[in-house]
Amino acid sequence: MTRPRNAVSSSRARVPVLTRASAASASSATRATNSATTAATRSDSIRSGVERITAETGRIDVLVNNAGYGSYGALEDVPLDEARYQFEVNVFGALRLAQLVLPHMRAQRSGTVVNVTSMGGKIYTPLGGWYHGTKFALEALSDCLRLEAKPFGIDVVVIEPGGIATEWGAIAAGKLEKSSSSGPYTAQATAVASSLRSEANAKRNSPPAVIADAIAKAVTARRPKTRYATGFGARSLIALRRILPDRAFDTVISRAVGLPR
Repeated sequence: MTRPRNAVSSSRARVPVLTRASAASASSATRATNSATTAATRSDSIRSGVERITAETGRIDVLVNNAGYGSYGALEDVPLDEARYQFEVNVFGALRLAQLVLPHMRAQRSGTVVNVTSMGGKIYTPLGGWYHGTKFALEALSDCLRLEAKPFGIDVVVIEPGGIATEWGAIAAGKLEKSSSSGPYTAQATAVASSLRSEANAKRNSPPAVIADAIAKAVTARRPKTRYATGFGARSLIALRRILPDRAFDTVISRAVGLPR
């Protein structure tokens, strides 16, 4: 799942406002100590970036929220500081950017907000609770924002990646092992980490270009779809979740990741 950064763009330029890949790997202890200062600094940086773009180009036509990471681990095991930080990166950062660009889009009565969520915002996997929580939240917030922004000529689009050939799986596996490699969830953690790192799965993953293509299609369409599911497994798994009862899907997804019976 490709998650390099958040960006805003105008009709003449595409300028990154906030890069959060390195921040996602910081330790929970450091984040807890510096959370207030970091939040304030990040907010000031985002605001400055938006102000610079509007000063240089006079408008903002597109916002793409594409930053995020997966922090896997049993819900019981993952420290709440880590859980909060994942919501900060995957949810609140995206909405903060939206809050800053929406006044400009409303004034020009046009614009497109693209939120890159995940098929993980429609399905669930064991030991991925906090990650899925962020993606389900961003899906719901995007739906609400679409309704709120429609009277001002602003489109809100969700991109739902499936398996994408990036380092996402290795990062999620590392977080999982750190949180749940010992204790009552060891057997599950071993199976899920192995699935996340699986070479067979990696070979089936789609190139990041499919996400870039979906975003390009969304921002250039006169009437974009509200959702674009793309990448390995996205459409089929989302459809399967819609069709199957809960316990049947539990069985399918547990077998898919190799959980011990």
